[in-house]
Amino acid sequence: MKRVKYILSFILVGLIVMNCSKPEPAVKEKDFKYVTEQFADLKIQRYQIPGFEDLSLKQKELLYYLSMAAQSGREIIFDQNYKHNLYIKRTLEAILKDYKGDRTDPEFAKFEEYTKRVWFSNGIHHHYSNRKFMPEFSYPYFERLVRGTNDELLPLQSGEDASALLKKLKPILFDPNVDAIKTNQAPDIDLIKTSAINYYESVTQQEVENYYKAIVDPQDSTPVSYGLNSKMIKTNGKIQEKVWKVGGMYSKAIEQVVYWLEKAVTVAENDQQKKTLELLIEYYKTGDLKKFDEYCIEWVKDTESMIDITNGFIETYGDPLGYRASYESVVSFKDLEATKRIKAISDNAQWFEDNSPLMPQHKKKNVTGISGKVITVVSESGDASPSTPIGINLPNADWIRKDYGSKSVNLGNIVHAYNMASATSGVLEEFAYSDEQIKRGKEYGALSDDLHTDMHEVIGHASGQLNPGIGQPNETLKNYSSTLEEARADLVALYYIFDKKLVDIEVMPSLEAGKAQYDSYIRNALLTQLARIKPGDNIEEAHMRNRMLIAQWAYEKGMKDNVIEKKIKDGKTYFVVNDYEKLKTLFGDLLREIQRIKSEGDFQSGKNLVETYGVKVDPVIHKEVLERYAKLKIAPYAGFINPVLKPVMDGNTIKDIIVEYPDDFTNQMIYYSNKFSFLPTYN
Repeated sequence: MKRVKYILSFILVGLIVMNCSKPEPAVKEKDFKYVTEQFADLKIQRYQIPGFEDLSLKQKELLYYLSMAAQSGREIIFDQNYKHNLYIKRTLEAILKDYKGDRTDPEFAKFEEYTKRVWFSNGIHHHYSNRKFMPEFSYPYFERLVRGTNDELLPLQSGEDASALLKKLKPILFDPNVDAIKTNQAPDIDLIKTSAINYYESVTQQEVENYYKAIVDPQDSTPVSYGLNSKMIKTNGKIQEKVWKVGGMYSKAIEQVVYWLEKAVTVAENDQQKKTLELLIEYYKTGDLKKFDEYCIEWVKDTESMIDITNGFIETYGDPLGYRASYESVVSFKDLEATKRIKAISDNAQWFEDNSPLMPQHKKKNVTGISGKVITVVSESGDASPSTPIGINLPNADWIRKDYGSKSVNLGNIVHAYNMASATSGVLEEFAYSDEQIKRGKEYGALSDDLHTDMHEVIGHASGQLNPGIGQPNETLKNYSSTLEEARADLVALYYIFDKKLVDIEVMPSLEAGKAQYDSYIRNALLTQLARIKPGDNIEEAHMRNRMLIAQWAYEKGMKDNVIEKKIKDGKTYFVVNDYEKLKTLFGDLLREIQRIKSEGDFQSGKNLVETYGVKVDPVIHKEVLERYAKLKIAPYAGFINPVLKPVMDGNTIKDIIVEYPDDFTNQMIYYSNKFSFLPTYN
């Protein structure tokens, strides 16, 4: 899924919640607790599922089965992110459940916080920066915790005892130089050898590139997504792919995913949805990537169903070479009223393509199959949880998007929860330069963010085309493809959000909303997003690089005309947009160039853009931002506790499904581990 995530920053399903405070039933908006706790750089939130009660029993049942399928694969992402993650996770959970020592010790509180960070990031590497985060408790204290835990609960492997476990985990957890970064994006090094991601074993970057160069036909107009659902290993000098499927790698979890998908088929809303789910099941059973393409095509065609799901190995951000995808799932239903806005945009997709600043040869002559909607999320799992996207556009295969179209969604209730939690954060007041900016941000900020997401997903990712004979972006642009694709989609959104067309189609009241987005985007890119990285670090994450690239490039290119001005007031730094029309023109110029880079597969130009404008951080401004942000006492990242879907049974028959809202992150994660742990510790 090409996605908007963190611009701006899964579901407990089942019958019971272990050792949990009683879940809170649906409550009125004004009484709902959106934020439950804050630790490290993280904030834990909740979201509601409005409209669930109005669905039919059959629809509720379908959502329940799809949610169970989503959660059944949730541990896959831990293993994908790092080969030792499940070993670590299960050790931490064993201690949390069984340690009989003093739990009032301040060191134990540090242990609890570290465990929650591991849950939140689906492993020991930060979910956003990709850097390994270190325990704040000491190794001797960790040894005491392990020794004070029943060996039978520890994930001991064959021949291991607690001493062997400690010996293995000591460097992994406490040496900052061991597997320090999950996904390395640095230039001119072996990205495979220097990344901790568990997608490759005993192979070099050159071997991976040579492998795919030998099997990929650049003239194939309908190529499969090579490597999407497999781990690449080399044994006895031979390279092979361990496919994630029933009977293959991750089989025990995938079998459970399939079990629940098969139950979902029995209550499908219509034949098209049934066909789509059956193809997804067949793909999981066979691992056949051609079958995955068939599924994607039929999924794009299913625009009438109220219920929808994304489930599978989808996003390739974690792979430094952009082949392999992380497991994730988002289960949802359509918000009919809010969808009117995004539908108005998708209905005008051809106009946006025709009037874009792209070179004529890079425009689609006939934009087909573009659909958009606002969804109400019911369940999220894997790479979409606890930290969630706010917008999605699928499928990722360029040829499917060109020939069949794509589906774009705005996660309406998730966005609402973010807005409710951040309404009184003080970030706008601290980093906006003037009262005029603050007023405009408060009046139009939420709408302009929604429109940016809509345009990014519905129009941005769906726009443009590759030149004939040019390979897929992960092959041509390699480790820079994700950053450049997100920049391209952002630029489409930015270019049009200051266009009267959005006023004419009645999704935006005036260009003041566009000004609010320009203010916000530049402010976020050049200032506030820096609160998310440590002093001295470069920017690693693709979305952050994309925003910095756009803003720095526009700042530099517009300097002669003072389009964006750096101002100092009361000793604080601000970036102020002086000329919105010229900034729009600059956005159009950069969009044209990045589309050219993608269309032509121009690796060197793409690399130069990202490395020149998207990676480096001004240390003086960075220090200032961190100090200003610290005074606000808010966490820069947020994720969610998920609602509970609870069947009400009449014998063996489901007579209703209700929603409850737990408020304890730790209890939810322990429950997940007890309910949905199907994988061996090492796979």
